Amino acid sequence: MTQNLKKLHQAAEAVIYLDKKNKKIIKERIKKGYRIREIDERLRGSRTRLESRLIRQAAEVGVKTPRIINVKKYTIEMEYIDGEQVKNVLSKQSSRKDIYKDICSKIGEAIAKLHENNIIHGDLTTSNMILKEGQIYFIDFGLGFHSARVEDKATDLHLLRQAFESTHFNIIKKAWPIILEAYQKNYPAASSVLKRIEKIQSRGRYRKRRQTDK
Repeated sequence: MTQNLKKLHQAAEAVIYLDKKNKKIIKERIKKGYRIREIDERLRGSRTRLESRLIRQAAEVGVKTPRIINVKKYTIEMEYIDGEQVKNVLSKQSSRKDIYKDICSKIGEAIAKLHENNIIHGDLTTSNMILKEGQIYFIDFGLGFHSARVEDKATDLHLLRQAFESTHFNIIKKAWPIILEAYQKNYPAASSVLKRIEKIQSRGRYRKRRQTDK
């Protein structure tokens, strides 16, 4: 790695670098020593290809994503979105106290477009959304996949709700209905997904009660 690269983040599966000179992000899937080499190479390669494909497909259906510049064996080079994490925007005190309304509406609309085209993000949190010039960009499709299953789409949304409960608990009562309203407005099959979310939440409450009773 050259001196132009700055490490931004290291997760379990990949390292994220910023190429300051060329204004691009480099995501490199790292080798896992505990896996058999052939299996490790196959998994890293297939996941790299899948993620790049999901990002491109999301953009094709109208969701803002970084532009893919190049895909190598285990590496994706993509446009650097020079904006601010939605997590930070929603967490800050703002003179525009209703800024969350526009953001949440755009989040719901974007997820609807993904789900209508059977794209599951897999890690829907406001840390994986960037606000730039009034637009919401979705990043990090590393856990994403294709699925037409209602359960997978409901789980995708349920994970976002959990993120709001832990990070944006002060606005969730106002923000979450806005997300769902935009989701329903832009996804014809939304009602079945929302019904399944209720079942997922019920299962979670049941497990908590069982753990408490032990």
